[in-house]
Order: sequence, then structure tokens, then C-alpha cells
Amino acid sequence: MSTRTRRAVAALVAGIMTISLAACAGDGEVKTDNFTVGLLLPSRALPRWEHSDKPLIERHLRKLCPHCTMEYANADNDAARQRQQLTSMITNGAKVLILDAADTRALRSSTREAGREGVPVVAYDRLAEGPISGYVSFDGVQVGRLQGEALLKAMGEGAAAENVVMMNGDPTSPNAEAYRKGALSVIAGKTKIAKSYDTLDWNSANAHANMSAAMAALGPDRIDGVLAANDAIAAGVISALKGARVTKLPPVTGQDAELEAVQRIIKGEQYMTVYKPFEEEAAAAAAMAVALGRGGDAREVATTTTDSPTTENIPSVLLTPTSVTVDTIEQTLVENGVYTIAQLCPRLLRSACEEAGLTR
Repeated sequence: MSTRTRRAVAALVAGIMTISLAACAGDGEVKTDNFTVGLLLPSRALPRWEHSDKPLIERHLRKLCPHCTMEYANADNDAARQRQQLTSMITNGAKVLILDAADTRALRSSTREAGREGVPVVAYDRLAEGPISGYVSFDGVQVGRLQGEALLKAMGEGAAAENVVMMNGDPTSPNAEAYRKGALSVIAGKTKIAKSYDTLDWNSANAHANMSAAMAALGPDRIDGVLAANDAIAAGVISALKGARVTKLPPVTGQDAELEAVQRIIKGEQYMTVYKPFEEEAAAAAAMAVALGRGGDAREVATTTTDSPTTENIPSVLLTPTSVTVDTIEQTLVENGVYTIAQLCPRLLRSACEEAGLTR
């Protein structure tokens, strides 16, 4: 995230917190903050949802609105279940919802239901369809650009004649298309895209199967780079390559800066990942939800607008992602407090960490 963007989000959140404290100052106004925020996350397939997003959003909601409560549900990659969860939250009296849709199109009718009931919806991480009141995410096209740029750099001057396999995300996710678009804007015409696959549910096992198919078609030693949309996909790709006894792994991209992915980068198995500061994303979403729950507008927090297939000019906060390679782990992840050296460098990785300069 750029310093300017980080300061802007911090200032916005600080402003909402000031309003929160003022609202709680008098007994007659405390009741206005006694409302429920529903949080609906899409799956447990990626560690970030349960380990980062849920606790961070809950913590920021508690800071901004001490008398508010949070109701939480995880869809486990089941859109029908998430529709039921959303309806249940409305029935139970949630005043505002933060929704990361398991399937954006499938949840369109549910966001319309929320709209009819006067319950505003903040789309979180993925741009949901229907009457969305606010949207918080990262610049997905820029994520793809960072991956494409890193892959070309890793492949070097011979990239134009070499084979790249694109391992895209789940086609039901609008983010997957944004990542793909961004990557193609960089690599198209500069390397040979030999195979391209969609990875259902962003699942490592599905990525493993797709990579096995790519190796069967091209030959395991004729894959010179892999554009993997996130770290879970990268894990499946690398597992398949190692299972095929590929001794010199091609550069593989990723996204989310998961601990195991960063450790793969330290070991030289994965070339890069994309760091997205979930703390700022959670803070902005909580600030939007509190503003809407108090009867305000998401534009109090938004820094830009976004158009969805169904709604124009959605008040939005789009945060800036950062590329992470072995040379930048310390300045991006350690200095920002994402991981400590001790977390990144268990005993079995100490030698690789020393080589990478991660010794504090």
C-alpha cells in the first residue's frame, strides 16, 4: 500500500472512531450504536478468511462501535448456504451486512432481498452484484500486473520463446477476471501462453490436477513459468511439479502472502507473492459498516467509486497491493508486522533464511 493511501485510510478510520466516541458519550445516544453487523465470508479454503479477515473486522468493529455486536457465518464455498445465512441475519435483525460473496451472481437475489428490507450491504474483497451500498477491496488488475511483471523478470531475456502456464482463479469470482486481465496486460505478446486453466474454489487440489494436465500436454521440463493467481494455487502447482520430479522449478507467482508461501519463497520454490494489507481492508470495511449502521453513507469512508454489472458509482475503497520476492520480505512483511523472523524461519529454514538476509 502506498504511504498516501495508508494515511488516507487511517485518517478516515480515525474520523469514524471520533464519531463513535461522541455517540457513546451520552446515555441518550448509546442506543443508536446498539446494532448488529452481519459478516458473511465465503470459505475456509484459504487461511486468510478465518485467521485474518474475521478477527480483524471484529476488532475494528469493536473499536468503532463498542456497543455493536457482530454475527458471523462462513459459507464453506456453498452459495446456497450463504443465501440462507444472509436471510437468517436479516431475520435476526442485522442492521448492516459485510458480504464476501461465495458466488457473486448467485447472491444477487440475496442482496436485493437485503435492499428491500432496508439492510445496506458492504461488498468485501469481491464486488457483489445487486444494490451494494459500499465496496472495499484491492486493485485486482494491479495484482495481476504485479504477478505478470515479476514472472517476466524471473524468466529473463528468453521469455518470448518460453512456455507459460496460466493458473487462473475461480471463474465465479470477479477478482479472478481482474487478476487475469492485469496479468495479460503485461505478459501477452511477451511470452508464449501455452496452457490456461481456471481453478475451481481456488483449491490447491484442483490446481494440482490442472498442473498435472499441463505437464502431460507439454512435458514437465517444457514449462518455463507459471502465473498462479494466489498462494493456494501456487501450492498445488509446486506440489505437482515436485511430484513429477522436476528438479529445477520454474518461477511461480502467488498472492496473499500466506506464511507457507513466504517460506516457499525463502526456500526458492515460489518466486513471488502479492501482499495485500488485510488490516487496512478490514478497517475500511468496518468503518463503512458502522457509518451505514448509523444511518450515514459509505461515501463518508470511500475514496473512489466502482461500477458492478448491476450498480454504478458504488462508494469504494481500493487498496494498493505490493509485490514480495525473497529480496523484499523484510521490508514489506517483517517491518509491517505481518510476520516475525521467528515465524518465517523455523529451525529447518534457518540456513535459507540466513542466505536471504533474514537473521534478526
